[in-house]
Amino acid sequence: MSTLVIDTIQGKTTAGSINVRGEGSNNTNLQQGLAKAWIKFKGTDTVSVYDSFNHSSLTDNGTGNFNNTLSSALGNANYAFNATVGRSPNVGGTDVPFAYMADDAFAPTTNAYRVYSIAYNGGSLQNQDRNFQSLHGDLA
Repeated sequence: MSTLVIDTIQGKTTAGSINVRGEGSNNTNLQQGLAKAWIKFKGTDTVSVYDSFNHSSLTDNGTGNFNNTLSSALGNANYAFNATVGRSPNVGGTDVPFAYMADDAFAPTTNAYRVYSIAYNGGSLQNQDRNFQSLHGDLA
């Protein structure tokens, strides 16, 4: 077994871009596949961020309605958004919850987006105690 210990990896011809040979022998750009932002936050009682990357602020707009602002802007507003919500027993309602980007109410920009946490069966906004979100795209 070998161990590689280094401080910095830099592309030979592209300083910020590293290609990695994938399973199918195709080159894959490593940085294209990394999440450019993610956040885990508590959405009940006093809203608070457990941990995050590239998020500068979280705004509670009311029940199940949150604005996220990024520290570093993305290259465009066509990024991929992933979200899920969870709850401790007896916290955040009784219906199965899900989260989605509320682009009908707040068009996503390169540095901000809005998320709704909603009950699957009843369709009403709900606060959940565990919210997980990530963005994939290009940084500006």
